[in-house]
Amino acid sequence: MALINPHINFNGNAEEAFTFYKSVFGGEFAKIIRFKDIASDEYPIPEKEHDKIMHIALPIGKSNALMGNDVPEFMGKVNENENRSKIAISAESKEEADKLFNGLSAGGTVEVPMAEGFGGIHFGMFRDKYGIEWMVDFDPAKA
Repeated sequence: MALINPHINFNGNAEEAFTFYKSVFGGEFAKIIRFKDIASDEYPIPEKEHDKIMHIALPIGKSNALMGNDVPEFMGKVNENENRSKIAISAESKEEADKLFNGLSAGGTVEVPMAEGFGGIHFGMFRDKYGIEWMVDFDPAKA
């Protein structure tokens, strides 16, 4: 079956955001490519964009990855307050769900606090400090 891995655009703070995500999820970056790494005569990159992230990947779990990049200034800005799609995390335990929710929501805005909801599912929803929207759940019926 195909895997689905979320990819997030940032306005120059992808490295900061992914360092934060790494502090919550753990692990090591699978890949970091900066714009200077792809610069060439055919594809010149302005010097002020050299150190921005062209691609970054953080493996999560056994077969998932969170990916992202900085949007170069010539392509415009990402509206960090728009209603983007949410990233959904299904945790393997209530404790893991709480840890991820508390870690990722730090400095952000909680929309739905973690609590037991419909069908006994432990669920919460928030926008992190980078404007990314997340949903975290733990379903004891699937444990």
